[in-house]
Amino acid sequence: MKKILSDLYRNFVLYFKLYMLLLLIPLTYNFIPINEGTKTFYIPSSNIDDVIKTLKTHGYEVTWVDKQMLRLRKTPDEGWYSVEPTEHGRILFFQHLYKQKTDELMDVVIYAGETKEELIARLANDMKLDQAKLLNTYNTLAHFKEADILAQRYTLARTADENTTIQYIFLESRRKLNTFIKEYYTTTPELMELKIIHIIASIIQKESNSIEEMPLISSVIYNRLEKNMRLQMDGTLNYGPYAHTIVTPERIQSDESEYNTYKHKGLPPHPLSTVTLDALKATMEPTKSNYIFFMLNENGTHNFTTTYDQHLENIRAFRKFQKKR
Repeated sequence: MKKILSDLYRNFVLYFKLYMLLLLIPLTYNFIPINEGTKTFYIPSSNIDDVIKTLKTHGYEVTWVDKQMLRLRKTPDEGWYSVEPTEHGRILFFQHLYKQKTDELMDVVIYAGETKEELIARLANDMKLDQAKLLNTYNTLAHFKEADILAQRYTLARTADENTTIQYIFLESRRKLNTFIKEYYTTTPELMELKIIHIIASIIQKESNSIEEMPLISSVIYNRLEKNMRLQMDGTLNYGPYAHTIVTPERIQSDESEYNTYKHKGLPPHPLSTVTLDALKATMEPTKSNYIFFMLNENGTHNFTTTYDQHLENIRAFRKFQKKR
């Protein structure tokens, strides 16, 4: 009898120890500190690997146990999240991450024709962020001197920091650019090919914001390049510090840079500024035409012509209109 009782006691002690061990494992796990990462971030998709990559990118260590915690309740959806890691234990932080979506959002517009310095200055002012940090992150992610992000509206978390803000804008912009590439290319284009497309799109953007006129201007650019003519377009001189200055005859004479297409054949060395998706599409789908000239008219649109004589008539007509004003 004593032996039976002794065996029962030993089994009880063994099971109790196992129970306590099983109880202590999650408790111990829950009290493992969560390293302080970025408190506001954007999760690009509900794919578990994207969620984990986002957390790691923003400074959080994610173990295989954390991964299971993320799966246990619900994988977070795409969107902006704002978290307070120290307010929760490790279990609740990863289990309830999907509930931490923030509704403190704001819209920011990147305008066509802006230089990166101009758009960064506006972002810094609107979001109360450090301009130098924003520009540093921009330059780290950029492929080109200008035009790396599309002109459009972006929805940002109000509490996003400099890195997170620029990373999100690049993410959204390149998503659309990747869709554009799939639509117009059968294979992934080289970076230089994309740069040329962005240069042409930026010239189109500087010459007109009209979606209807963009393919026509695109045709003039290609026709002139094919004929080995100088582009002779004022828009190419709206680069860098001259992004929004009126191009005068004196400026055309004095500017010796490669952006001056009155003096140099071919395209400028870099894109001029931000562009819209419409300008990029016009670059890929120019109107089939013989036009090699275009001139502003009194309606604010352009007249397109095939001969220099016709072009001169349009110039005289516009100058006459200007004098009347």
